[in-house]
Amino acid sequence: MDRFTAVERSLRRAAPHALLEAVRDALTAHYAAESVDLLMADYAMTILQPVSALPYTAEPIPVHTSAPGRAFGAQEPYAEAVKGTDRVTAHLPVSVRGDRIGILSVRLPADSYDADTARELEDVAEVLAYGIVVAERDTDLYLQARRADRLTLAAEMQWQLLPGRSCSRPEYELGAQLEPAYAIYGDNFDWSTSADHLTLTVTNGMGEGIEAALLTNLAINSLRNARRAGLSLTDQVCLADQAVYGHYHGAVHLSVLHLRFDLETGETEVIDAGSPKMWRLRQGRAELIELDAQLPLGMFEDSIYSVQRLRMEPGDRLLFVSDGVYDVASPAGERYSERALIRAMTNTRLLPPSQVPRAVLQELSGHRGPIDADDDAMVVCLDWHGRP
Repeated sequence: MDRFTAVERSLRRAAPHALLEAVRDALTAHYAAESVDLLMADYAMTILQPVSALPYTAEPIPVHTSAPGRAFGAQEPYAEAVKGTDRVTAHLPVSVRGDRIGILSVRLPADSYDADTARELEDVAEVLAYGIVVAERDTDLYLQARRADRLTLAAEMQWQLLPGRSCSRPEYELGAQLEPAYAIYGDNFDWSTSADHLTLTVTNGMGEGIEAALLTNLAINSLRNARRAGLSLTDQVCLADQAVYGHYHGAVHLSVLHLRFDLETGETEVIDAGSPKMWRLRQGRAELIELDAQLPLGMFEDSIYSVQRLRMEPGDRLLFVSDGVYDVASPAGERYSERALIRAMTNTRLLPPSQVPRAVLQELSGHRGPIDADDDAMVVCLDWHGRP
C-alpha cells in the first residue's frame, strides 16, 4: 500500500470530528510532516480560521494578505520557505468541485517536498474536503470553525439552505456571496446540475429577520420539490407561487429569477418573477438583460408564468444582483448606480467567478462607508464555457 492510499484510508476511517487529527497523524507518519493545520474560510470569505484553535485562541489569518490566503484565492498550492530553517510549508486548497472550504497547511523538510509529493498532498487536501462535506452531517465542528462572529437565527437558516458558494464544471463556473454574511435574512441562491442542464435560482425575499428567512425557505423548497418531480420550469414556478400564496394569502411575496441552461447548446429558459437584475458581459461589453417582468411569487392566486429564451455563448459572463446592491447609499446619500456596477464588472473581468461576488461586495462596502447595511445584498456570477 502506497503512502497516499494509507492517508486516504485513515481519513475514511476517522470519526467526523477527528478528520484533522487523522490527517495530521497520517501525514506525520508517511510524509515526515512536522505540523499540519486546517484553516476554514469564514462566512464572509475574508479570513481563515484554524480548526485546532477551537474555542478560538489563535488569531485568524486574512485571506488577502497571507500565504494561505494566496493559495485559497488562486485555488492552487503555494509553498513558502520557513525563514531560518530548511523547512517548507505547503498551503493546499481544500475544495469540492470548485466550492472553496479552506486550506490545509503542511510543514515538512524542504528536501522531501518534490513534485510528486506536492501532487499527492494536493490529492490529500481534496480527499479531506470530501470528508468534511460528509462529516458536516454528523458534527458542528467545521461549521463552528467558519464563524468569526455569531450568526443570527435568520442567517443560520439561510446558510443551511444554500448549495454552496461556488461550483465548477467544464461547461460553466459559478460563484456567489451574501452580505451581511452574519445577519442575512431574505436573499438567497440555489443551483442544481444534471448531465444535460443547469438550473439556477436567485431570490430577493420580502421582509426582515426570521419572517424573511421562513418565506425564502418555503419558496426554495417548493421549487426544489417541483424540480425533483421532473416538472417543467414553468410548472416549478407555478407550484412555488401556489405554495407561497397558500400560506400567506398575498400578504407577502418573493421575487425570483429562475433559469435553466442547456449544457449542450447554451439555450436558456428564463422566468423573471419580479426578479433580481441580470447583467451580461460579452466580449468586454456589459449590458443589462431586459426580461419580461412577471408577478412575484405569492402575490395573487393562480398566477400564470411563461418562459423567455436566451442563448449563451462561450465566454459570456452573467452577473445577478439583488435590490440590496442598488439601494446602498454613500454617506452623502448617493445611490450605488448602474454605472458603478458596470465599472465593477469590468474591473473584475479577469477574476474567476468564485472571487467576483466578494470583490463586487467589497466595492459596495467602500461606497457605503462606515454606515451599517440596512438591507441584505446578493451577488451571483456565472461564466459560461459551453461544450466543445
